[in-house]
Amino acid sequence: MKALLQRVSSSKVEVKGRVVGQINLSVGDINGDLLIISQFTLAADTKNGTRAGFSTAMAPTEAENLYNYFLEKIKSMGVIIESGIFGADMKVSLVNDGPVTFLLET
Repeated sequence: MKALLQRVSSSKVEVKGRVVGQINLSVGDINGDLLIISQFTLAADTKNGTRAGFSTAMAPTEAENLYNYFLEKIKSMGVIIESGIFGADMKVSLVNDGPVTFLLET
């Protein structure tokens, strides 16, 4: 599993023109919120040519189960979260603060 963490001053995700999740507070400083978006393109293999391969990505059903498990674990820690819709064509907007970005891999 890979997770891309970004510190933002605000962010939102839209599906079919409707905002399905948004935040504008810092988690660490003020007990803020998290916006969690699934993004299968983090599993892209770009080593061969200009076309990305996704053969190493988890099967969609398994990935969705893992994503939902992750959301529930974060919620169980008392953190308020917003999320996108797994597998949807999402429009994600954010203001990267810093910028601060971390890629975590397990």
